Amino acid sequence: MHILVVHNRYGSAQPSGENKVVDQEVDLLREGGHRVGTFERRSDDIGAMSLLAKVAVPLRVPWNPAVRTELATRLRAERPDVVHVHNVFPLLSPAVLAACADAGVPAVATLHNYTQVCPPGTLQRDGRPCTECVGSTPLPAVRHGCYRGSRLATVPLAVSLSANRRRWWSGVERFFCISAAQRDVLVRAGMPAERLAVKHNFVPDPDARRTDAGEHVLYLGRLAEAKGVRLLMAAWDEIAASGGVGVPLVIAGTGPLEAEVTAWAAGRDDVRYVGLYDTAECRKAIARSVAVVAPSTWLEAFGLVVVEAMAAGVPVVAAGHGAFVELVEDGVTGLLHEPGDAASLASRIRRIAGEPSGNREMGEAARRRYEKGFSPAVGLDRLVDEYRSVIAGRSAQTRGGDIRASRGDGDNR
Repeated sequence: MHILVVHNRYGSAQPSGENKVVDQEVDLLREGGHRVGTFERRSDDIGAMSLLAKVAVPLRVPWNPAVRTELATRLRAERPDVVHVHNVFPLLSPAVLAACADAGVPAVATLHNYTQVCPPGTLQRDGRPCTECVGSTPLPAVRHGCYRGSRLATVPLAVSLSANRRRWWSGVERFFCISAAQRDVLVRAGMPAERLAVKHNFVPDPDARRTDAGEHVLYLGRLAEAKGVRLLMAAWDEIAASGGVGVPLVIAGTGPLEAEVTAWAAGRDDVRYVGLYDTAECRKAIARSVAVVAPSTWLEAFGLVVVEAMAAGVPVVAAGHGAFVELVEDGVTGLLHEPGDAASLASRIRRIAGEPSGNREMGEAARRRYEKGFSPAVGLDRLVDEYRSVIAGRSAQTRGGDIRASRGDGDNR
């Protein structure tokens, strides 16, 4: 098949699981013999824009006519079988869907978060779950300044959500939800259930896998409130006060809480903040872990680090909500803690670090779960099956329209 992938890349200053998923999917498809092109914008490019161009960026978040023209021209020239849309904020906009319609090319879209029903896409406000905009207008998000704590910055996202809701729902042949938990939220919000398919992200088989008991507990991800970083610090302080678990906590990543994490870890023997790791360093750190912790306070739509740990044969301690409930089988491939509860998180970390034989068994079970549900072979099969289904459906619609037109069935009466 010929696939065109559309994606606005997130800034490179902070780790992006979404960028990683897109890149891995493109590589996987190409290795599978498919022709894959990309149509991209980069948020990094905003910094080099003129002042006038920067001012215009928010105005084009709901609709960028230049992107529509450019993409439609490319689609007509290349005629891909399907367009796969990922992120369109802030430089692409939902105008990419109009371009697909202009060129008559079917579009599918992976929903990496909840931006279809929540302007910032997190379903969280002030560190707590929030569904105030779900199933209604996004005015509450503007009132609370949910995107970056700014009402002004939230307005373009809210306008785009309101103005383009029906365009998304009618212009995308199939949405790929990355977990059943995410799909359930979107169906309750009124999205068309028949267009929502569950397609988990896959993870490449790592070169490094755990071979011993591990040497640290690992947090790997963005240093942000929604990721449960403050919750983890509180839980680790509780663990340290009771004598520790015999291995240090390693925190890898960057984000808005970096200064706070750096200050908290300074001078401690039981905590190491190591900054931002590259891909190879991430894999090695996971493979050397007693356990990986994923204490997110928001409803994760997937949780890439959880599956990366599974691939390395490492058990996980994760919050017991969102996608983590379907990714982690409690007591079998890892442990789930009460969301937002530092004492519960601390107790699960103690348990997973204090029972070597059980830890080893959970790591082995996690690896089997990865092989069955999240390997590249499984990911490629599911992705290609979905593409073929969409292409076949569009072909059937086209044939049906041609038949009706030849019979006069399409006339208005």
